[in-house]
Amino acid sequence: MQLTLDNIDALKITDYIGGELSCTCGKPHSIQMDKIVIEEGAVNKTAQVLKELGYKKALLVADANTWKACGQLVAMVLEKEAFPFKTCIFAESSDDLVPDEAATGKIFIQADADVDVILTVGSGVLNDLGKFVSCKLNIDTVIVATAPSMDGFASTGAALIVGDLKTSYQAVCPRAIIGDVDILRNAPMPMIIAGWSDIIGKYSALADWKISQIINNEFYCDVTVKMVKKSIKTCMDNIEKIKQRDAVAIKNLMEGLVLTGIAMSFVGISRPASGSEHHLAHYWEMQFLFAHKKAIFHGTKVGIGTAITTRLYELLRDADVDFVQAAQKAKAFDVAKWKADVETYYRQCSPEILALSEKDGRNSLTNRLERLQTIEKHWQEIHEVCTDIVSSEKIKEILYSANAPVNPQNVGIDCKMAVDAIRMAKEVRNRYTILGLLADLGMLDQFSEKIGKELK
Repeated sequence: MQLTLDNIDALKITDYIGGELSCTCGKPHSIQMDKIVIEEGAVNKTAQVLKELGYKKALLVADANTWKACGQLVAMVLEKEAFPFKTCIFAESSDDLVPDEAATGKIFIQADADVDVILTVGSGVLNDLGKFVSCKLNIDTVIVATAPSMDGFASTGAALIVGDLKTSYQAVCPRAIIGDVDILRNAPMPMIIAGWSDIIGKYSALADWKISQIINNEFYCDVTVKMVKKSIKTCMDNIEKIKQRDAVAIKNLMEGLVLTGIAMSFVGISRPASGSEHHLAHYWEMQFLFAHKKAIFHGTKVGIGTAITTRLYELLRDADVDFVQAAQKAKAFDVAKWKADVETYYRQCSPEILALSEKDGRNSLTNRLERLQTIEKHWQEIHEVCTDIVSSEKIKEILYSANAPVNPQNVGIDCKMAVDAIRMAKEVRNRYTILGLLADLGMLDQFSEKIGKELK
């Protein structure tokens, strides 16, 4: 089967797995996943799925919350079906577990030589830990989701925090995803809304991807974009029923999150689902770690970040861009001041940040001037992206409709931290977004100050 813009809407989520698919973009797409079971009572099929995939012994990984929510039930199902397993239960709750060196080490220690699959019962952090460790051990992973709280279930990346720096590591996609709607719909509502808010972030992520395709000739797949837009629409259309914990709506949300992960796996990077809004979220997360403050749900931060990044697109749309002045600012770029800022804001993580920038040459004068020439040449296309993106007011309206946090201050991010993120978050990843575009144009500081005034 070939993926086209015409057949995406008719496909079921299971149509994307099981083999390589050709695509009109010219790049074949595939995902190393064999089973997706999202239905009521799905947890009862856990042992059956493991046996069908040929596994002999599982390491069941959960935390204090997910063990109570679903882990005990999974263990009962495995015992009933006489499927061998060992448990690795974190004493921390889902809110407190950090995907760091200690957490990964605990799973490594518990993984006996005869374990051939990591069976993770949980969501974001546990999902990342399970995928990363299974990749390092060269064994498979299966996820039993406990909350539709994020879109990374089917992705090949794992977001870990090493030395207080949040980094995305290459991992493996789960061979199977099991989502019991009875469990998912009873997850804490803030987690459900966080997953829904994570979907909101695709508005700016897709715009950022298009911007980089125009400026940097980055690979871009219209079909994958449409897959993600399908997920957005499904989730947007069901928000009222999601808030009511309607089974069908929760199933649709979970499928939308998984489909977004499949889109990421199809292109080999998180581009279809992660852009400037995620950079802001990562920056805030690191600042909270530095201050030893309790973490905010990933999707919650992404939703708030999207309201900001779409506003940046609006400001650029309405701005008078002076390319001569932009080139002058590029030539006057103060490397010493930039390094000092990185060291100030990223603290102990600054060496890795500086090394990343040095490696990709983002601040090279030659590269910046070349990008400026491309930006000027294709300004009409870029302006169309700025014009077509959903407005920041619409994003806020959508978030309000879900009772989701809208302003940074709602979750303990003060105005200064919000403005600092706009200025500095582009350093977190070597990925070109609206933040990098504004930096090239010499407008990032100006726009960050304007948004700071709007947030007060």
